[in-house]
Formats: sequence, C-alpha cells, structure tokens
Amino acid sequence: MSADQNFDSEKGSIKISDDVISVIAGLAATEVEGVAGMSGGVVGDITEILGRKNLSKGVKVAVNDKNVTVDLYIIVDYGVRIPEVAWNIQENVKKAIENMTGLSVTDVNIHVQGVSFGLPAEKENDSK
Repeated sequence: MSADQNFDSEKGSIKISDDVISVIAGLAATEVEGVAGMSGGVVGDITEILGRKNLSKGVKVAVNDKNVTVDLYIIVDYGVRIPEVAWNIQENVKKAIENMTGLSVTDVNIHVQGVSFGLPAEKENDSK
C-alpha cells in the first residue's frame, strides 16, 4: 500500500490512510444486494472467528496522486446475475469513495472468488 493521502489548505492538512479507503470500499461493496461476503483468505477468516470483523477484508487499494484503483474479491449469492451485481458494486464503491474522500476513482476491479449456497435457517438447525 502507498502512503497516506495528504490534502493541504490554508487551514491545515488532512491525511487519509489507505486503510480508510479500503474500509469505505468494503462497506460499500457489501451493501449491494447479491454480495454474500468478501473473500480475504485465511487471515480474514481468522479475524472473524476471533469476533472482530475486518472491514477491509477482500479489498486492495492503490492510490497514485489523487487517483484510486480498487480491487475487490467477492463471494456472490447463488442465482444472482453476476455482471449486474458487479456493475452495482462498481457504482456504489466509486460513489462512496469519491463522496467521502474527494479522490477520483479510476478503476473498480471485481474478482468473483466464489458462490454462496446459503441454506435456509430451518434446514441448518435440522442438520445439527
């Protein structure tokens, strides 16, 4: 990850950490209907088991000057139209980052890592 983003003005400076941009992108992506979750590998799964949700799990951010490129690794719900879900994620993430940080989002790359076949709650309880 690159260094924090600095914005200087007459009143002082503002620093935006890349981690903050990752959290914004992760939250914006999970708000989209059809996204079952983010895919962050083994480390991300361990943090959730310990009771702490990693809000930047499955998100990679690259910031050059005032341009942002985001890579999102997602898991979609079974039966959704993946291109439609991906488009909605791209729009939501771009809007959220640009509105909250003032940075320009050049790319939002979606990497579908899996499909969730979520079982209804009553079937899960019957199998235990």
